[in-house]
Amino acid sequence: MNEVIKVNYIYHSCFAVETDSALLVYDYWKDSHDGRLQNAIEANSGKQLYFIVSHFHQDHFNPEIAGFAQARRLVSYDTSKRRRIKPPIATAVLRPGDVYEDENLKLNALRSTDVGIATLVTLPDGTTIYHAGDNNNWYFVTDEDEHIRCSLDEMEGMFISNLREVRSITKSVDHVMFPVDPRLGSETMRGSCQWLQQIKTGHFYPMHCWGRWDEIRSGIAQLEELFPETAFVCPDASEIDEEPLFPDEPKTESGSGADSAQPNTVSE
Repeated sequence: MNEVIKVNYIYHSCFAVETDSALLVYDYWKDSHDGRLQNAIEANSGKQLYFIVSHFHQDHFNPEIAGFAQARRLVSYDTSKRRRIKPPIATAVLRPGDVYEDENLKLNALRSTDVGIATLVTLPDGTTIYHAGDNNNWYFVTDEDEHIRCSLDEMEGMFISNLREVRSITKSVDHVMFPVDPRLGSETMRGSCQWLQQIKTGHFYPMHCWGRWDEIRSGIAQLEELFPETAFVCPDASEIDEEPLFPDEPKTESGSGADSAQPNTVSE
C-alpha cells in the first residue's frame, strides 16, 4: 500500500512533510505567519517527529528544535559542530555518504555545493523525498567574487558531480525541494533545469526564494513548458507573508557562498 504524502511549505527552505507514520520537518528557520508548522505538528502528534537539518546557516536552522523531547534530530556534521547539537540531542550526525535508517525511513546524506549535506529519504513503500539544502549550481554571472570561492566552471562541475551521486542511488525522485534563488539573475533556473534533465521528478517544490515569488513563478512557468511530466508546486499567494529580501551584506565564511550574503547569517 502506497503511503499518503502531504508536503507543506512553511518558510524559505522549510517544509513539513506528512507521511503515514511520521512528520519530517526540513531546515526549520521560522514558522509562517499563520502557524502552519505548529499546526502540522499538532495535527500529527501521534506520529514520529523528525527535524532534518542540512547545514548550520541561520536561515536553515533554529535552536528551538532541541526543545521537542520526542523528536528525532538528524543533523549535518557542521550543524553539530557550529550549533552544538550533539548526541544525545542529535539522534544522528551526518556527513556525505552516511546512511541513517529506522522503522519509518531511510536517509542518504549526500554532497552539497555549499556547506553541509543534501538528503534523500526513502519511505517503506519506496516513495522518495529529496531536500537539496543549499546544493545548487550557484552560477553567479555578476559579482562572482562576492559569492563563491571557485570559478563558475568549477561550481558547475561540482554540481553535475553531485547529480551523478543522486543518480547512482536513483534516477527518479517523487518529491524534490530545490533552491530557486533569484539572486542568480538570468541563471536562476540553471540548476533546476540541470536537475530535471538528469533526474525524473514527480513533484518539484521551489525554495530559498527570499520572498521574491513573482520572479520565481515566471521562471517556474518556463520549466512547466520544458518538463510537462513534472508537477511544479508553489505556495499559494495567500499563504506567503515573506517580505522580499535583497541581500547585499559582505561575504561570510561559508562554502560556495550560497547564504553568504544573507541578512543575519552567522559567520564561521
